[in-house]
Amino acid sequence: MSVHDAMLDKIENGTVKNFDGEERIFYDGYWIRYYALPNNLAFKKQLIDQLTRRVFHHAESGINTPGERLEEVRTAYESETDQSRKRVLAAMLAGAMMNRGSDILTRIVELEEMGVKVASDNPLIKECGRCFMGALEYGKYIRPVTSKEGLDELWGEPFKAFTMPIGQFLESRYIKIAQTMSEMDAIADKLADVFEKSDMFVNIIPVIRELAESAKLATETMRADTQIIEVWPRFVGTADKIISSRPAMPSQHTRRETALGRRGMQLVQDGCEIIVALANIRIPMPHTTRGFLQQCEQFQGRYGDRLKGDGKARDYKKRSA
Repeated sequence: MSVHDAMLDKIENGTVKNFDGEERIFYDGYWIRYYALPNNLAFKKQLIDQLTRRVFHHAESGINTPGERLEEVRTAYESETDQSRKRVLAAMLAGAMMNRGSDILTRIVELEEMGVKVASDNPLIKECGRCFMGALEYGKYIRPVTSKEGLDELWGEPFKAFTMPIGQFLESRYIKIAQTMSEMDAIADKLADVFEKSDMFVNIIPVIRELAESAKLATETMRADTQIIEVWPRFVGTADKIISSRPAMPSQHTRRETALGRRGMQLVQDGCEIIVALANIRIPMPHTTRGFLQQCEQFQGRYGDRLKGDGKARDYKKRSA
């Protein structure tokens, strides 16, 4: 949740506070849902598994190669001369390395659960690290499917989780969540600024605000948290409302007003799409967000005067949202 208060400047990042029985941690202007998580190898393995599943979800299909096929894919990659096919094999090699590293980590955790301590300089640990590092190197060849940016950072998270202390990694995640929430607010605020004086779109503004708030809740809530049962339907349901919304047109509207309504709704839906993508990947997309805000500025510069005057002495059908 976003906190707008002059005292925020005095609150240090990492401060944990209880709000109505719920612990939250402060980072960069946001009080984010806080989870007290264990600091052991078993949890690290679980965390890497979750991060790996997440990155495969956002990557192109066909690259989730089983770890046991690593050498087979490597041989095919090294012998391939066609650059298009080589790119795909590089992506598959990244997937195989990611899975091999996760497989090795699973065995290490199983050994430790049996009471066998695996030292940090053990060849298994070193091979696990090499696999995650190789996955990071070849991951640059993977194409995203759910957003235009952020996949490279997502792909690097399993490696970070393996190499960093748990506390340091989680701190980096809270910072990214705060940055993601800030971009959601920036998009919602800009759309509200563009359409606040327009009778065509004024009824959509509260839905845009609700989308940003529900998206922030979805971003900060772990999928294993029981609250996701309430949070996720609220978020997706609000996004669906925006997709199905229409501008409130005058009962007797001109072709020019029809065109303005269509262009305005497209802008709203473009912003909605970015907020949804942000909530899905839970990583900021600064280039995409900046581009959209510039798009809003251009729209406002071109149609701002018409939006301010679209309700003068007109009979509007309130059909939006």
